Amino acid sequence: MRPESRSEGKGPWFLPGVATACLLALGMPGHVGWWPLLLVALVPLLLAARSVTPGRSARMGFVCGLLYHLSLLYWILIVLGRYGGLPWWLSLPALLLLAAYMACFSALFCWLLSLVAGSVRRRGRSVALLVWAAPVLWVGLEYLRGFFLSGFPWMDLGYGLSGQPRLVQAADLGGHHLLSFCLVLGNSLAVGLLLRRGRTGRGVFRGERSLLTLAVLLLVGTFGYSLARYQVMAGELPGAPQARVAVVQGNIDQAVKWSPATKEATVARYLALTGPMLREPKPDLVVWPETALPFYPQRDALINKIVDFTTANNTWLLTGAPLVNSIARAEGGEQFQFFNGALLIGPDGKVGGTHAKQHLVPFGEYVPLRRLLPFLEPLVVSVGDFTAGTSMAPLELASLRLGLLICYESIFPDIARESVSRGANLLVNLTNDAWYGRSSAPVQSLAMAVLRAVETKRTLVRAANTGISGFIDPLGRVSARTAIFTEAALVAPVAMLDQSTVFCRYGYRFGLVCLLLIPLLLVFRFRNGR
Repeated sequence: MRPESRSEGKGPWFLPGVATACLLALGMPGHVGWWPLLLVALVPLLLAARSVTPGRSARMGFVCGLLYHLSLLYWILIVLGRYGGLPWWLSLPALLLLAAYMACFSALFCWLLSLVAGSVRRRGRSVALLVWAAPVLWVGLEYLRGFFLSGFPWMDLGYGLSGQPRLVQAADLGGHHLLSFCLVLGNSLAVGLLLRRGRTGRGVFRGERSLLTLAVLLLVGTFGYSLARYQVMAGELPGAPQARVAVVQGNIDQAVKWSPATKEATVARYLALTGPMLREPKPDLVVWPETALPFYPQRDALINKIVDFTTANNTWLLTGAPLVNSIARAEGGEQFQFFNGALLIGPDGKVGGTHAKQHLVPFGEYVPLRRLLPFLEPLVVSVGDFTAGTSMAPLELASLRLGLLICYESIFPDIARESVSRGANLLVNLTNDAWYGRSSAPVQSLAMAVLRAVETKRTLVRAANTGISGFIDPLGRVSARTAIFTEAALVAPVAMLDQSTVFCRYGYRFGLVCLLLIPLLLVFRFRNGR
């Protein structure tokens, strides 16, 4: 029997994938979120991927990804079933399809890793190749998943450290992808040292020890930078310019949110919650969540009640609202565009600026390929047909320059980075997490928002309809937060920084570099395999 056959025949082939999926599910933010598990979670998968054929490795990776993403994305059933009105026999397949799509990336990772650094076809392969190939492949595919088919970078591995401010500051160098890289590198280094320890003839691979030492130095240097950066910034923040900001969480039931009969009660609730926040010292800005106004302000006289409130209290209000724009047709008549947007109303009652969401939710705010697939037209009626905004310019009031992230735009680093590059000194995330119910999704959404603050070194203010609302400082510390499904209002001083981070200038390319290195790894493998 061939050596590889004996290796592949030890135990059920899917067990390493199941083990890694369980460790990741327990380690990532959510119901458990015990982050130290992430330091070893990938070890079973990496060990197995090295010792089996690429085909079997891919199947194992798919099982791992499928189980992990089912545990991560189970809230899709709540979104589609409870609030979307779909029966279980449609919402369950939708969850399975999304999890299977995500699992394709982990399958591709395992296939490539086995192909590039596996030992089945070539027993004498250096463990250093596995140690360095694993993080490059993982992060390159993470980056690809972030934009392929409009992108869905939900809970990339680096977000698992979001609750540890002292460990994540290196994100201002290479973004959350750098944290993912280091976590995978730590796992692959542990595997490499285990394999090296059990092998004779350690000096046979030239430079192997140096490459393993370099991996150790990179990990020590990255997390050493994080610790030092944390100490420096913690000392600087108290002396930074401050603004007082209030966030209001209306806790409006999603089932009645868009009912015309309840829109006046919704506005009354927000005004009642906001009033006590306006006592001295008065906040510089009040923030309401995504679509806090369940009507088009340009078309509804109810907006006058809000304008009267801002003028009477001499305050600035930023609120989420659907917006409409009319465009004159060349042949006559009008064409209307609808946006998921935000409205800034000043103390004089005038509109100080508007902003439209740029990254829309597929099949939630627009239907992809609508013109090519006319049979999807009925779906447009049920989910809406919003137009994506194009401007990333901050909204300005006094010394505040607001970079807006509406809904799940907070999971896309480039939107926050571009806003800061255009001058934003405060990030504001308006969202409606009511869709998620009492699941782990609001916790995961908050975890991803934390990294936007750290990467850009900007305070992030988060206003959510049903929570979690709160304040995240430039170090990623959540200074105040609400519980979910409660009415709440918070006010706090926030730091306004203007410094530009390495991530904002160059570091956002880190994931792209890893993706471009994948073809080079394949070339290296095939040249060495001859």
